[in-house]
Amino acid sequence: MPFSRSDIPDLRGKTAIVTGTGGLGYEDALALAAAGATTIIAGRSAKKGAEAVARIAAAHPGARISFGQLDLADLSSVSRFAQDFAAGHDKLAMLINNAGVMALPERQQTADGFEMQLGTNYLGHYALTARLLPQLRRAKAARVVNLSSLAHRSGAIDFDDLQGKHSYRPWRAYCQSKLAMLMFSLELQRRSLAAGWGLMSLGAHPGYARTDLIPNGPGTSSFQSRVSRWLQPFISQSAAEGALPTLLAATSPAAEPGGYYGPNWFYELKGPPVAARIMSQAKDFAAAAMLWDVSATLTGVSFDEIAAAA
Repeated sequence: MPFSRSDIPDLRGKTAIVTGTGGLGYEDALALAAAGATTIIAGRSAKKGAEAVARIAAAHPGARISFGQLDLADLSSVSRFAQDFAAGHDKLAMLINNAGVMALPERQQTADGFEMQLGTNYLGHYALTARLLPQLRRAKAARVVNLSSLAHRSGAIDFDDLQGKHSYRPWRAYCQSKLAMLMFSLELQRRSLAAGWGLMSLGAHPGYARTDLIPNGPGTSSFQSRVSRWLQPFISQSAAEGALPTLLAATSPAAEPGGYYGPNWFYELKGPPVAARIMSQAKDFAAAAMLWDVSATLTGVSFDEIAAAA
């Protein structure tokens, strides 16, 4: 039977964090709060966060929903968010690393000097997950869900120019960041098993979901825009539908540790969530281990050190 929101179990007593206040992040938070989870929707804009919280509270009176200030493009913000969460919560049952930017036309940098897409989509989430490891470990079989993309299929990790300083191409940088997210998801599961962290790490992608991520990406010609608008109803799905693979990964008893979920239709563009295709480059264990070590060096955040100190 296809997974739907009605299949989400009772989540009362569990705490969840979702990064991203609009689109898929909003739909994730809406569904989790509706199922009873104490849900924190985290993002840069307090205004957008307040609007999301108000909408969810109006849809589900009594929902335990709040906003947390988090800028994934600033590691000091990631650290503050994790500290604030730890001050008020002992356990974290679900972490959904969803927020991101796509194919920025011009190369931009984060507050820490990283290429913006790699820094926001991947490195910020890597650091956030590590910072929250103590709370994740205290929850029973906590789940970390990392949002990847169909774009990972065209991705490659360029260790010689990871930050795109020598050659920046919008889509190449985006594909690299989404491949990094899937590699991180698989590597986190391997390391959790080896170290006994007790986590379930999973990946998901929304197919072609109609969110504001695409319109806010690189500009297109009027012809391309017309073609896209004409094809969209046939090859895309709503943000609510696009969120289902993530929700399956985050909540379903049928989800497998280390699993990757996406829509079941042609090229995984739309449809009910199922196990998704993982490209060979995402299964490169040596590259994943190297990426993990590089990420620890770049962010100054070590999973092993945090686990040992907890």
